[in-house]
Amino acid sequence: MRPMTIRLFALLLAMSLNAVAADQVKQKQHQPNKANPQVAKPTDKAPPYKRAVPLAAHAIQPSEVAAEAERVVVSEQVHTGRMTCELGHFVNVSVDPHSNGGFVVQIKQHTYHMLPVVSSTGAVRLEDVRAGAMWLQLSHKSMLMNSKIGQRMADECQSPEQAAVAQAMKLAPPPSLLEGPTVAKK
Repeated sequence: MRPMTIRLFALLLAMSLNAVAADQVKQKQHQPNKANPQVAKPTDKAPPYKRAVPLAAHAIQPSEVAAEAERVVVSEQVHTGRMTCELGHFVNVSVDPHSNGGFVVQIKQHTYHMLPVVSSTGAVRLEDVRAGAMWLQLSHKSMLMNSKIGQRMADECQSPEQAAVAQAMKLAPPPSLLEGPTVAKK
């Protein structure tokens, strides 16, 4: 046999096997299942589904704006004043006189009116939901992020207290979370 004839024969064989398999699937679909009498009725409607929307398209939505008592606790932990950031940027954080427990965060020509938000991690978090900005304050640094433009606007911002903590962390780094517990040697 010639190679072309063999290929044609193999193609015809594959097509006929495919047709037989499709017929068997159709027959199984039309036969009632006696083992499971609860078959979906044709009148049953599928549950309504909502259209998926990308998360990055929306501004940051606070998980839960702090209650008045919690807001006061978070507000007491916010470092205020002019903070030096990386790349020569400066961020000014001050108490907002027009908002109870709110803060004004300024960087260059941008001004954000932020409210404290409860954080499950213990970090201090301020958010301006309308502008999509978030001020995140850790023990050794703070950062300003904007979800509408999808980037950090300022990083490595430090108050004098945070600079002292960062220096202490450099001299005596905390133990790695990825390493196992250290056992004292005898």
